[in-house]
Amino acid sequence: MTFAGSSRVVLIVGIAVSVAAAGVIILSFPHGSPGQTRIISQGRLVSLPAPERTGMVSVEEAVAGRRSVREYAATPLELSELSQLLWAAQGVTDPSGLRAAPSAGALYPLEIYIACGNVNGLVPGVYQYLPEPHAVNRVIDRDVREDLYRSALEQSSVRNAPAVIIIAADYQRTTGKYGERGIRYVHMEAGHAAENVYLQAYTLGIGTVTIGAFDDSGVASLLGLPGNQTPLYLMPVGKKSMKNF
Repeated sequence: MTFAGSSRVVLIVGIAVSVAAAGVIILSFPHGSPGQTRIISQGRLVSLPAPERTGMVSVEEAVAGRRSVREYAATPLELSELSQLLWAAQGVTDPSGLRAAPSAGALYPLEIYIACGNVNGLVPGVYQYLPEPHAVNRVIDRDVREDLYRSALEQSSVRNAPAVIIIAADYQRTTGKYGERGIRYVHMEAGHAAENVYLQAYTLGIGTVTIGAFDDSGVASLLGLPGNQTPLYLMPVGKKSMKNF
């Protein structure tokens, strides 16, 4: 579904205003999430800085320089840096709703969460990335990195990174159209999104690593994921330590 015109925008704004007194904002997200409506409590939604569309590092340099980094400096991430990483993973790149990573049928089964502990501008907690408004919504009010570290077989990068990006998937969004073959498409898409994060991280001087070894049910429970979402990747992100230079 794409935006039909200004009348749709006015309708959405009108709905949001009409329920403000009830303490919630209702946001409808088109394209890739048919029939889905998220209800977001006021005060928990944080708008992200607009992502940059140009940079000083070429695609060729990023591809050549990309490496897995497991040790990070103690310095915090900036909100603008996290914004850029999330946009690279699943950000909207076209008025029609198309996103940064290719998706079979433009169905977008991925959901992105961030376990934050040391990000300037965000209180520690777990946030869900909302591509359409380019914002994050706080869903858990505490730093879960220590618990996430235990669920990830005690891999120290998970505990020590300022933030951990979690890529989860709702398979039904894709298998509903493509059947069992859609499972493969979802896994391909997760790889596309993760590589985008890798390349964007390199341009920012940030380190990351893809982690697939973890207790699925433990991570899902810790993050409070809905039953239809499965965690696929953990990606710790942080400024590179001097050991990486």
